[in-house]
Amino acid sequence: MIKIGDAVPRFEDERLLTGKGTYTDDAVADTDACLVLVRSPVAAAKLKSLEIGDAKAAPGVLGVLTSADLDADNIGHFTTGFPFKRPDGTDMYRPQFGLLAKDVVRYVGDPVVAVVAETRAQAEDAAELILIDYDDEGAVTDASAALQNGAPTVWPDVPGNIAFVVERGDKTATEDAFATAAHITTLDLRITRVTANPIEPRVAIGSFDNATDRYALRCGTQTPQRMRDILAKDILGIPPDQIHVVSEDIGGAFGMKNSPYPEYGLVLWAAKKLGRTVAWRSSRIEAMQSDFQGRDNHIHAELAIDANGIFLAIRARSVGNLGAYLGPLTPHPPTANVGGMIGPYGIGTAHVEIRGAHTNTPPTAPYRGAGHPEATYVIERLVDAAAIELNIDSIELRHRNMLTPEQLPHQTPLGMTYDSGDFPEVINKCVAAADWTGFELRRQQSAERGLLRGRGLAYSIEISGGPQGAHQPETTDIRFDDEGHVTVLMGSKEMGTGHGTAYRQILSDRLGLDPARINVIDGDTDIIPQGTGSFGSRTMIAGGTAAVRAADKIVETGKSIAADALEAAEVDIEFSGGAFRVTGTDRTITLHELAHHANGQLNIAVTEKADGPTYPNGSHICEVEIDPDTGVTTLVRYVLVDDVGTVINPMIVKGQLQGGIVQGAGQVLMEEIVFDADGQLITGSLLDYTMPRADDMPLFDIETHPVPTNLNPLGVKGSGEAGTVGALPVIVIAALDALRPLGVKHIDMPLTSERVWRAIREVKQ
Repeated sequence: MIKIGDAVPRFEDERLLTGKGTYTDDAVADTDACLVLVRSPVAAAKLKSLEIGDAKAAPGVLGVLTSADLDADNIGHFTTGFPFKRPDGTDMYRPQFGLLAKDVVRYVGDPVVAVVAETRAQAEDAAELILIDYDDEGAVTDASAALQNGAPTVWPDVPGNIAFVVERGDKTATEDAFATAAHITTLDLRITRVTANPIEPRVAIGSFDNATDRYALRCGTQTPQRMRDILAKDILGIPPDQIHVVSEDIGGAFGMKNSPYPEYGLVLWAAKKLGRTVAWRSSRIEAMQSDFQGRDNHIHAELAIDANGIFLAIRARSVGNLGAYLGPLTPHPPTANVGGMIGPYGIGTAHVEIRGAHTNTPPTAPYRGAGHPEATYVIERLVDAAAIELNIDSIELRHRNMLTPEQLPHQTPLGMTYDSGDFPEVINKCVAAADWTGFELRRQQSAERGLLRGRGLAYSIEISGGPQGAHQPETTDIRFDDEGHVTVLMGSKEMGTGHGTAYRQILSDRLGLDPARINVIDGDTDIIPQGTGSFGSRTMIAGGTAAVRAADKIVETGKSIAADALEAAEVDIEFSGGAFRVTGTDRTITLHELAHHANGQLNIAVTEKADGPTYPNGSHICEVEIDPDTGVTTLVRYVLVDDVGTVINPMIVKGQLQGGIVQGAGQVLMEEIVFDADGQLITGSLLDYTMPRADDMPLFDIETHPVPTNLNPLGVKGSGEAGTVGALPVIVIAALDALRPLGVKHIDMPLTSERVWRAIREVKQ
């Protein structure tokens, strides 16, 4: 048996590390047709003419499909359910996000024609024969520029490109607080656009069975049931049970595999239309062009402070780049998690206005953190700037304003309710671990080598399993067989993050089961028709809750069955260590033995939800070195102390936190999606879009300080996004600390060598 809290190596690793993983791309060879897309080479244009005759006659071609064919077959389009309003108070316009562009293309990579052939090479050759005449129109790719007068209009029905305006907080109270402030700190911040760039790009395989009138889709997705439901309702117009979705090993997700894409609907539609099993495989360039991208915000933020250094209020105006189309979750990141802008502080009032802007770029969607890193970046940059302006030590300023355990639960002015935590102790623990007092010596040693050394501190707190995630139930179905093995069917979806190991630990701990005899299955909508999926660090919160409730029901049911088997009263039956026993005797029966005789009575399925979202929080301290001659910025030390609640498996949690830090560091130091003035993608390959490598990172010092929550039976808070949330502000703060002696007061990410070098040269001039 293994227990909750044991540092157990992941059961999945042997299979994955020895080449036994099963990815969607592994099944492409078994298909008998390949789909290739002709994508728009321009960002904004009308389709003047389309000639596909030569392509249809090309060798091996099975079909050349356009938007006219979609219309003829009554194929629908994606939409979003967010109930936001335009500036004039009317309902937000929901542009038609179809599977293929119709009449107009709106970003480079917008799919126009689908070519299906017997082989990929034949489909690619035929695609080259298609002639499309584009009538170029003006494009806009920057969200702030899109809202300016005279900017090109992405959608005629969205004047000024403002899709919606959302407000959070109390505007009047906030304005009143600012009017009485002794000091106001103001920052204009740019949070750049990035892409997930998973190891396995997106792949989709579609088939149709005439005998059963059912579709089947294989793809890597975090939410198989959601994928099924959206494709059925919005695209094909059929009941959900007519689609079977299978998602096995994913090969990287990070939010961008949370929603369906046009290619997924295309392979299903083409499969039925052509009577073939159809595969589409994204190239890396296609992935850079067409994957849902992340972040991309312009934010003006202010912090009001009284004469004693107490935070009175925060206000911000944010513009979020939505891209050309609204995917199912596109409005979520810039709006849903702005509550994190309060941080761990007792700020009295707040007001945030968010404007969603359409641009001629791919749609944005949740990307690791989905608004949490952006919100934390704002408040922590403000706090650090305020400390400098007020000449107050940054740790002292945070302590003056930090909520204490006695003040929790606490409802913030942006609507979140922090249920538990010990923020002051976490920051103190991090400061000690980082050898804060020894920094000046390290700075001097760096200077002796001609390098600028800086340090940063940031505190992050985020909502996990929410806003929607915690309130959506999750399903667990536990089944025993006659051989003593247990199959656990989970509605959540493994993404390479150790879910199978964590569920084994929970059930081994609660039921005394041998983890080697537990098989965890997910990602198949025929086997597990109910489920919500994995996103927003909700898996252990929601899925763990369901697993614990199922285990408790097994024990409760088992006591009744064991009473008959042991010829005792049910009240005298106790359970521990995987066995039922008559209290005060040596008469026992193991759970496995009981299951063998229980005729399926111990097979329990539950659909449960946690009592609410949770709030993992942590303190990040890092140090950087900058070469003033080249601008090269190196991350040299990083310490994180995080409260993720109960730690199911310390090895998995540390891996999640470490991976999250690297993902955040990648955005801060090197990653950025860049378009030119005409909307062309400049960073269209890994030659242009830089990704972090192991040798770019120091060894991380990661510790946990668990303060379990009472909102779920495990006391977990979630760890999947925590590293990323704090990494964005802390690294920039450290870099500014290094550059400040030279006179550099502000710099935006990414901290590329060129950008840092130019900042240094500008102040020298």
